[in-house]
Parts: sequence; structure tokens; C-alpha cells
Amino acid sequence: MFNINNINDELFGKVIVNPTRRELRDLSNHMETTTEFKSASYVSEVRNRSAKNTYIVDEIETGVDQMEITKAKADEIAAKVFEYINDKEMIRVDRKMGMNDKFSFNCRLYISKNYARIAHMWNNTLFNPTDTENPDLVSIYVPEWPERIMFAYPESGVTFILGSDYFGESKKSFLRMAMYKVKQAGGLGFHAGSKVLRVYDKNNNLKDVGFIMFGLSGTGKTTLTIHDHELTGEEKAIVRQDDVVFMDENGYCVGTENGFYIKTEGLNPDQQSVLYKAATSENAALENIKVDENGKVDFYDTSLTSNGRGVILREEIDTTDDTVDLEKANKIIFITRRNDIVPPVVKLDPKQALDAFMLGESIETSAGDPTKAGQSKRCVGTNPFIMGPEIEEGMKLKEILQNNPDMECFILNTGSVGAKENFEGEKLTIKVSTTIMKEIARDNIEWIKDDEWGYMVPVEVEGIDINKYNPRNYYTSEEYAKIANMLKLERKAWIAKYENSVMDEIAVTN
Repeated sequence: MFNINNINDELFGKVIVNPTRRELRDLSNHMETTTEFKSASYVSEVRNRSAKNTYIVDEIETGVDQMEITKAKADEIAAKVFEYINDKEMIRVDRKMGMNDKFSFNCRLYISKNYARIAHMWNNTLFNPTDTENPDLVSIYVPEWPERIMFAYPESGVTFILGSDYFGESKKSFLRMAMYKVKQAGGLGFHAGSKVLRVYDKNNNLKDVGFIMFGLSGTGKTTLTIHDHELTGEEKAIVRQDDVVFMDENGYCVGTENGFYIKTEGLNPDQQSVLYKAATSENAALENIKVDENGKVDFYDTSLTSNGRGVILREEIDTTDDTVDLEKANKIIFITRRNDIVPPVVKLDPKQALDAFMLGESIETSAGDPTKAGQSKRCVGTNPFIMGPEIEEGMKLKEILQNNPDMECFILNTGSVGAKENFEGEKLTIKVSTTIMKEIARDNIEWIKDDEWGYMVPVEVEGIDINKYNPRNYYTSEEYAKIANMLKLERKAWIAKYENSVMDEIAVTN
């Protein structure tokens, strides 16, 4: 009989323990198409995360936006899983999340041998283990299970992934669990990238400015995280993390991963040269990307899915250095992707930052729910992997910001402005977004308060005709008021989902 607090090799028929990267790729050979770059490419049956099939075991209080499963039901399914795999051959991979001791976790994945490709990709996302005998977090992955269901035991640190062969489920199972453990330890886990911009400020002093960027998958988070901002000479961009960071009470951000899981749709060397170089390395592992019989890769062909992905090695990103940690998140960027009245950038006070965190505005992408891709979406913290009451995390962030007044928060729109009938809007290009971030780092933007919304908007940004992107220029006063009122109503309806204590803290900006 299994014990959820003691998952070990004896519960399985045979275990292949910690094969090397090369051995994992060899074990995946039956599912590999070798690309023109000599890298491995795989195709899965399931091509996005199964959020609607993911549950939190009721050993903790669940949040408003989380689905709960009773421990009795979870234990019943788990018992059947162990009955099934007690004579099966499994692969065990042990890896470490984080480079140092602070907020680091020993992670262990058990997966059916036939799906070694998932183990191959996951192995490339984390660090070499320092302790293979005492896992903090364990995921048991049986893609061939007849029912698609994922459930996490928060207190035990164990996740079951059943009935899906999508790699992202394994990756997020550990990050989801680790974010909960960090919260229990007094920190916060964020679905965010991190980087340093080393720039000359407006007083001509060279300084390092730490950024973290919140954003749902597909909204430009990875592109902005890895972009070089066209900095040259002594000025430079230094990439730390792409997906999840852990913040302590002083704003120090601990990195988690050694590999980046990137979206590849439309990837090209002109606009995304750093990503393209890593994605075309022989060490990359590609997933659900069109590759022809000669190994030719087409990043523009979305016939398999618009959620094509790749795991690339952090060390092959030219702008990384020897750490994944960030001394301080001096600037916090909430990335949104709207097309109408949200300006290209706004500056927030701590109260408004709490609003932005709890509202988590963006659009749905193919990485989440492909059937709703392009539609408006809200997700607290732009983080669909929170476990426990969401408001706890928002209030902790607000507390950190109030205790660290040198940390500044912004909303960055990567969509468009001015969209209406017969006009898609003025596109906010990568160039616009990266220039804004560069000038934020330089403390070189002139701001003025928007009396209607309460936040600060830019008057001038060097390198950009910022007036071109003023949403009010594209609407009559009546048109603007109609869209603004609808947005306010949507926000109030979203906040109404949460408890009364949330309402006391969050007064939707209007």
C-alpha cells in the first residue's frame, strides 16, 4: 500500500534511475524527428495544459479560482495508479530547482518509460541535483492513463499527472508546488521573468536595475525577458529567469530554472535573435513544431498547433550570467495585452499595484485555452498556478511594496491602442515595449497623473513618439467613455468573485 508521504522506487516494477541527458534522448528516439539543427523534435497528442482537469487536494483552503478534490477521492485514484504501475518500467529523474539554498527544492519526476521525451525535456529545465535521496517535491506522470486528471497534494509535495502527454504539465507541477512552499515560508512565488538592465541613468551614473515581468504565456513575457534592448558598450541586458521567481520580504528574487520553455510561433532571427539562436541549437528540444521529412523546421507553420514550444538551455542565451537570482526587483512590470484604451505604459502606487496583481488583465492564449485564444482574460497575478486563497498573495505583495518604497510598479501594454470597427489599433511593437523598459531603467520618463484613472502616464519617452500611442486620440469622448465604463464594470465583476475582505482592500481604480 502506498503512503503519499513516502513515494519511493519500491512502488514501481523497475526504475531507470537518473539517466544522463544523452541517455534520455536515446530513450526518446522512437518519438524523435531529428531537425536540420540536429536537435530533437517531438509531437504530443495533447498540445496545451489541461487547466480544467487540474485539482488541488482539500488538505488546504483552496482559492476562488481553483478546483478542489477531496483527499479521499485523490487517494482512491492514487491507489489505482500505483496498482497499475507496480509492475511497469518507469524513469526517475532527480533535479534541483534553484542554484543556492534559499527557496531551493529537490525535485523528483517518475514517468512511464515510453514517454522518456518528457523526462528529456524536463531534465533540461532544472539544475544538477545535490541530493538525490531526499526529494522535497515529487511528480508521478502516467500519460497513458485512461482519464485525464491532475491533482496536487500541497502539504505532501506530491502531484499526479494522468492522461496527458503535454510536457508543460510536468514543468508546472513542480513550479506550482514550489510556489506554495515558498508562500508557507514567508515569501512569494511569481509567474514572472527577471533580468537586469545595466544603464546610465539621467544623471549619467552607470547602475544595475532589476526587473521582474509578470505575464501570462504568450503575452510577450519571454521576448521582453530575453531582449537586449539594443544596449551596447557598458550598457547591457542580463537575463536571469524566464518563468518563475521567488521573492522574499526585501524584494530579493530567487531564480528557479536552468532552461527556458519558449513559444516558437513566428520565431525569427531579425526580431528575436537571442531566442532564435538558442532554439536552433542542437541542444534544444522542440515540441509540436512543424518539421518536414528532411528535418526542415518551420516556426511559422501552426498546422499542428499555435502553441509550438521549445526547451532551450539557459547557458545558450548570450545575455545570461552566472546566477539566476536578482538582488532586488527595483521595477515590477505587469504585462497586459489589450487593444483599446490601456496606454502603452502606466506607473502605479502600491495600492494600484495590488489592483493590477489581483485583476491580472491580459488575453487568453493558445497555451491556456486554445478555444478562447485572443479573448479578454483575467488571472490573479497572471499566475494560473496559485494554490490557496489568492488574496493572501496580493496582500503580501502590497506589504512588500510598502516596506520597500524604492520598488516601483508599472503596467506595460504589449497589444495595441485605439482598436475599433475597421481598425485593429496602433500596434505596440517589441521596439516600443523594450524602449519603454530601457527608459524606465534610466529613470528618464516624464510622468503626469491621469485624473480619470489615478495612475501616472508618460508625457515624453525618448526614442518614441508617445503621443502616437495615446488611446484618447483614437476615440471620440463618447466612444472612450463607453469603453472605459465597460472596463470598470468588468473589473468590479471580477473583484466581486472574491471575499468581502478583498473588497475592503481593493477599490477598483475609476
